[in-house]
Amino acid sequence: HGPYQPHEPGYGLDQPRYSPYEDVIPDAQARMMAIKNAKAYLLKTSTKSGLNLYDHFANILTKILDEQPANIVDIIENISKDVKWAQFRKKMDTLRDEPLISPTFEAAEKCKTLFIREGGEEEHEEVEEEMGEPALPNVMETAFYFEQAGIGLSKDESYYIFLALKNLVRAQPIQTCRFWGKILGLEMNYIIAEVLLREGEGDEETREEGEETTAEGEKEIGETEEEDGEKEKEAEPPKSTYKPPPEIPREANGTGTNKYVYFVCNEPGKPWVKLPPVTPAQIVCARKIKKFFTGWLDAPVVSFPPFPGNEANYLRAQIARISAGTHVSPTGFYQFADEEEEEEEGADTYEENPEFEPPPVAEMVESLATWAHHVKGILQQGRCVWINPIQKSEENEEDDDEEEEEEEAEEQQEERGPPLLTLISEDEGMKDIPAWTAQASTNLIPEYSVAILQSNRWPGAYAFASGRKFANIYFGWGHKYNAESHNPEMPPPAQAEFSTGPEITETVDPTVEEEMAFKIAQEEALAEDEEEEDEEGEDD
Repeated sequence: HGPYQPHEPGYGLDQPRYSPYEDVIPDAQARMMAIKNAKAYLLKTSTKSGLNLYDHFANILTKILDEQPANIVDIIENISKDVKWAQFRKKMDTLRDEPLISPTFEAAEKCKTLFIREGGEEEHEEVEEEMGEPALPNVMETAFYFEQAGIGLSKDESYYIFLALKNLVRAQPIQTCRFWGKILGLEMNYIIAEVLLREGEGDEETREEGEETTAEGEKEIGETEEEDGEKEKEAEPPKSTYKPPPEIPREANGTGTNKYVYFVCNEPGKPWVKLPPVTPAQIVCARKIKKFFTGWLDAPVVSFPPFPGNEANYLRAQIARISAGTHVSPTGFYQFADEEEEEEEGADTYEENPEFEPPPVAEMVESLATWAHHVKGILQQGRCVWINPIQKSEENEEDDDEEEEEEEAEEQQEERGPPLLTLISEDEGMKDIPAWTAQASTNLIPEYSVAILQSNRWPGAYAFASGRKFANIYFGWGHKYNAESHNPEMPPPAQAEFSTGPEITETVDPTVEEEMAFKIAQEEALAEDEEEEDEEGEDD
């Protein structure tokens, strides 16, 4: 480095005869200059952080003397980092900072409406007492029985759902209500309530739907008439002879797949949304696809084959399929009202058997014949009751068309499914996996155990039975079990090319000689015709 200059921090320290142990420092002025230069060097501000080493050392020493940690020499680097991090603070603004809202407070705000008791609630309870059985189910009692087998939600969430169902019963004209289950989604989940409306409440909505469809049909007819008028002015293109298959009508409200009405919400405290009725086309397409739910009812369902509707319709179709396959009850708990209905395969009504004697839990676990389906199965057509889609209309169709329809109707065979209250022991398994698995909630205290039934075809569907009490519930992704990986339906084969023939083959352009010969032949033919006409005139 060489000798220090007066403006450098180390100037004066290399003077001869200097020792740090001597009391008298030769040339004290040079020593003071060296100290000032060193301090000025330490006070230089960094261009990156805006700090200087002098203040940093002072803060480190202050922190060490205040805290007096052990083994300071081993943690001096960590203290230096802590002091630096404390210097970097948010820039203060003239506006007031937003208060930080804790997740607990947000959850409490969402559920706040569930704990508000309105004035008209007492009158609603009096009406329920007059009508008989209350519409609100005891969700906590059902959750207690399922908890014996480790199935269900937390107690807090179950109670929130209990309060949410209470608000639903208070807001809608509901005769019976039941917590159907919870379907999981990628972004949000669906809490589902199964509802049976009072008589006459669902008819108005169906009328409105019918009026909307008729109005849409009238609009389409008017548009087609206008298009036909425009086409008449122009040259009419060839019309297609393809006739699409007739649309299968959906089942009426209160019957079959639309026997119950379903309300859903993402979380307890959010508004309930009524799902639309399900159609056979939606059920048939839902069997061919496998999609995860997003939690948004208006989300499109992108699949092949194309699904006729959005996520709300797909959710409703999956609910119908799960209910038809997994809702069971102890054998003999329900019975048909009349013997004639028992013989009919299309019977959809049943009543509780007052003489039912519940079998012991051990028997319900060992034998699947002690359980029965109390919801009708869905046919391949997408309905619970088969219907012939081809209907005769003598007014608008000709006799030939009617004969063709009769031939097609003869070809279609009526489809029949298993009757109501069929034993689950008759259900087919999946390869080596049985359709159902039954077990007791505990083997340590069998006299107080609960019979638990689990569906292997629809993972997440459970049922319990304890004495005369039983319930069905579902917690899952809404997908059916498949022993193999899901294989989507293949697209249809490409359409064949139009068959070539002489009537559509282009001819070769004639040569000049051929055109002249054709012209001469035409002239000769005209001349012969004129001569024949003249001869006929002379004869007359």
